[in-house]
Formats: sequence, structure tokens, C-alpha cells
Amino acid sequence: MDRPANDLQDIAQWIQVSSLTLLVGIADHGSLSAGARAVGIAQPNATRALKTLERRLGYPLIIRKTTGSTLTAEGILTVQWAREVLSSLDNLAAGARTLASEGETELLFAASMTVAEYLAPSWIGTLHRKLPQVKPRMRIMNSQDVIAAVQNGELAFGFVETPQIPATLRYQKVWDDAMAVVVDPSHPWAQRGSPLSVHELQSTALIEREDGSGTRAFLDYISHVERPEPIAEFNSNSTICQCVAAGMGPAVLSQLAVEGALWQGRLVEIEFEGPSMLREFRAIWPRNHALSTTEQTMLDIACGIESRDD
Repeated sequence: MDRPANDLQDIAQWIQVSSLTLLVGIADHGSLSAGARAVGIAQPNATRALKTLERRLGYPLIIRKTTGSTLTAEGILTVQWAREVLSSLDNLAAGARTLASEGETELLFAASMTVAEYLAPSWIGTLHRKLPQVKPRMRIMNSQDVIAAVQNGELAFGFVETPQIPATLRYQKVWDDAMAVVVDPSHPWAQRGSPLSVHELQSTALIEREDGSGTRAFLDYISHVERPEPIAEFNSNSTICQCVAAGMGPAVLSQLAVEGALWQGRLVEIEFEGPSMLREFRAIWPRNHALSTTEQTMLDIACGIESRDD
């Protein structure tokens, strides 16, 4: 395969990052068409890009077959080098973004209701002690809205309590949260001598958080069946606690939201026999977003890596 004599001497002048990404995609997905789809390149453009890359390098990279594409010996080596180049570029981009954000004075993030009420204030206090020049701005919304805001680029960072995270987002667990079935002391469940079954929970109307909340999503997740319409819906944990204490009906809420009322005797926790009532609170951010220094510090605080006593 012919090439100009000086082509490999000035490779930096003509090499295309998109061509290297395509080559790695072919190696990972087993065919030109699948590799092109994975990296978002139309197949005709991918075919032209690959032929150009082969011509400029001076050797074939793949063997085309009806069942897919196989890398040549030269192609296997080139893919390894391409991965190293792409990894180095990712590191360069992440490092540059971090350096550019060193002087930032604002941290904008979103948090779901339970996280915002019971955990975020402590995290923000720790962040202020560590980075007093940073002004935190927290937007409070339900988990579904946090996910939507991060996905559409409105925000780059958030905290949610829903069990299902879209594949377009990265996430990191920051907290294990225990859920509790609670009633008022006069409710029949408060006098029962056996644990509540999953069938009983599935078939009982509850006072619930609004649709789109992580608490509501967790209930749907562990039930696996269509549940009765809620007795009432509120976007406030404290309002639900007050309604349960007033005798309106049972609820399933975070231990963080009910521990005060349980200690005061206004609510009673009911033993539950069924799927685990543990859920994860998670930080989320786009896959193509490198966390800034401030965002990483906030994440470390939330995960307990940065001690609140430091």
C-alpha cells in the first residue's frame, strides 16, 4: 500500500481523533458497521475514514468479511496504540478542565428532596470549611427532575435516590439509606404480632411522595406489581410524617425523615418481611463531564472520604 515518504514523520498533522475512535470501536464491536454506530459515525463516512487511515499509515487494518471485520496483525497493534492516544487525550482534557476551574467561586448542583433535607446541609457546611471561597447553590427537586436536568445539560452534577440511573450518566454511591414502614400508634398495624408481608404492603393504599420522586420509585421497584392509588400525595417528607401521625394512613419513608417522630413516639415503625428496604443515594453527572475540583471535593465529602471533622 503506497504512501508519501514523509507521511509518518508528520502524522500529527493529518491524524484524526475520530478515525482512531472508529478503529477502537471496530475492535470492540466486531464490525465496521457496529463500530461506526457505537461512535456515532455514518457507515459511508466510516468506510472512507478507515480507507484514508490505512492509506496514510501504509498498511491494512482490518480484513472485511460477510460476518464482520477482523483486525490484521498490524491492526491489533495500531488499536493498542490508538487506545493509549485516546486515553492520554482524555487525561489532557480532564486536567485542563480541572485547572480552568481552580478559581471557581460557585458550585451549582441539584439534590433530591430527602438528600437536600437531611444530608446536604452537613455536606455544604464541610465544603464551606474546606473551600470558603466557594458559594454553593443547591436546587431542590425530585430525583426524576434532577436526572432530567443533568441529562439535558442544565446542570452538571446532582444527587438522587432513585434505584434506576440512565446509561448516559455516571454515578457514585454516597449513602446507604434504610426505608421504614410507619403508622401512627393507634393504627391496627401498630398492635400486630407478626412482620408485615410484601403482599400486604403491595395491596395497601399509602400516603406517598409524588410521582417522579426517588421514594415513590423505590416503592414501585420493590413491589413489582401495580399498587393501589395513594391515599394522598405530597412532595414533602415532613408533611407525610404529620399526616401519618394524624391517623390518615401508613407510609414508607426514609429513616432520615422519620427518626425524629419515631423517637418522640408520634410514629411506630412496622417490621417488614420482604425485599431489602435498603436503597442507595447516588451522585450523578454526564459521562462526558470531568468533575471539577470543587465537584470532586463535594463528592468526596458526601462519600465520607473527606472527613467532616477535618
